[in-house]
Amino acid sequence: MRDHVERRGVAVVVDDQLEVSSSPALSGVYEYAFPAIRGVQAGRVYFVSMCPLKLLSKMFVWDDDELPAELRAQRTLNRGRIPEIVRYIEENTASYTFSAITASVDASVRFAPAQAAEANSGLGTLRIPMDGRFIINDGQHRRAAIEQALRTNPELGDETIAVVFFLDKGLERCQQMFADLNRHAVRPSPSIGVLYDHRDPLAAVSRTVAAQSPVLRGFVEQASTSLAKASRKMFTLSAVNGSHKALFARVTTLEHPEMVDVATGMWTALDRQFPEWEMIRAKQVHAREIRRDFIHTHGIVLTALGRVCNTLLIDGVSVKRWPQRLAPLSKLDWARTNADLWEGRAMVGGAVTKASNNVVLTTAALRLHLGMPLSPEEQKAEDNRKAHV
Repeated sequence: MRDHVERRGVAVVVDDQLEVSSSPALSGVYEYAFPAIRGVQAGRVYFVSMCPLKLLSKMFVWDDDELPAELRAQRTLNRGRIPEIVRYIEENTASYTFSAITASVDASVRFAPAQAAEANSGLGTLRIPMDGRFIINDGQHRRAAIEQALRTNPELGDETIAVVFFLDKGLERCQQMFADLNRHAVRPSPSIGVLYDHRDPLAAVSRTVAAQSPVLRGFVEQASTSLAKASRKMFTLSAVNGSHKALFARVTTLEHPEMVDVATGMWTALDRQFPEWEMIRAKQVHAREIRRDFIHTHGIVLTALGRVCNTLLIDGVSVKRWPQRLAPLSKLDWARTNADLWEGRAMVGGAVTKASNNVVLTTAALRLHLGMPLSPEEQKAEDNRKAHV
């Protein structure tokens, strides 16, 4: 983007302060020109603007991945994250959402206040020399994914993303900015992700079943991934969703209403095997006591149960027959004190764990109790366990 050089007074940023100069700018200097808002944070000037997506790859760079960490301004680009972000863009071209990119600018920038703007509004034009250097402090994965998405969908190039520009005060300042920007970044809990995700069909099934199932209604924690000791809830929404994910693995022919019916049927069938669940709903016992003494309300067991029911679903067993097929589970000792069965499977050192291998071993234990054949993965895990006992 080429732009003529202003001959009238402009605001030049010097040492994080704006100084008005009436000196004519040097001619022949090519600049990026951004409509921007000027602000002050911690006594330092910064600017907020919009950048066309097609300019991101031309303007913004990340540090050489081969540099030692102490000489970089941000973490190494994790290329494994990029395909997921690209897929998100491509599948949601009419509704994708990106937060602002934060960048440091190593250049002598100029800010020309808009003549028609109100006093102290901060509105104007930010001019940055094209030979200036930009370092992304936050958003390098978004930038890389957008660049890749534009190769197959170039019409997105004229859309924009917000950019916050800070003045580059050296490597130490850039590293501190990265640390500060990520200091308080907290990923939302998986339960919140399920609750708020309206793109994922499985999340929609989980929300519907949690709200409508007589077994689950009122006893699913919607926001947190873990249950407080005093909570009267039996399950977390993320654990319910994990069970549904296992239930519908490799099943692609069901629509939403059918999935809701199958999942509801699964919970009804399981409820008959665990009298403690009904005792919680009837307020005959507090949920925390069941969670403390038994493992059948924990996510690892719910996922394992979902895997078992997935086999019944794929084998064409009617959901109405699931209570009968799952009946032997009611005879299983689900107490934490049953260390002979659960230690090394659902528990490690007496604590419930959901590591992938533990899920496999817990599923294998349920299949063996139900007289079901093991999958090759489960058989291998069982053989390894026996070899180390």
